[in-house]
Amino acid sequence: MSPRPHTAGSRPARRGRRRALSSTPRGARLARLLAVDTRRSWGLPHERASHVVAELAANAANAATHGRLPGRSFRLTLYVVGATLRIEVTDTRGDRMPAPHVPDVAAESGRGLLLVDAPADRWGVTEGRFPRKTVWAELGFSPPEPAPSRSGAVGD
Repeated sequence: MSPRPHTAGSRPARRGRRRALSSTPRGARLARLLAVDTRRSWGLPHERASHVVAELAANAANAATHGRLPGRSFRLTLYVVGATLRIEVTDTRGDRMPAPHVPDVAAESGRGLLLVDAPADRWGVTEGRFPRKTVWAELGFSPPEPAPSRSGAVGD
């Protein structure tokens, strides 16, 4: 689906995709693959977003693994409004609200939100209906440049 151009007085084009995934390492890996495929199909740059999706999905899978509730999954939502990609990961561990902190140098974990904060323009946590929470990040991007026209060029 290609976006309509944004003009003064109109709303920016919006595209979105949502998928429920198992709260497992496999679900986190599938979230990354789905996000890469979605961004490619939308023609968006993907390097910064790949890191954000990887961390948010891994955090959701880890939260479920360490307090596993059978049958619970997490939801990955990607959407674009104007020139902003919003990435959301919703899980059912509302009792575990994430907060960034500087981990001990020797710690093997605890850097997830620092890795989200670095490439994201904005991020935050929204409490949903218990027991849900959504961790989200927004990344601005420049729309891809259209291919130059060859009309009128020598040799046409």
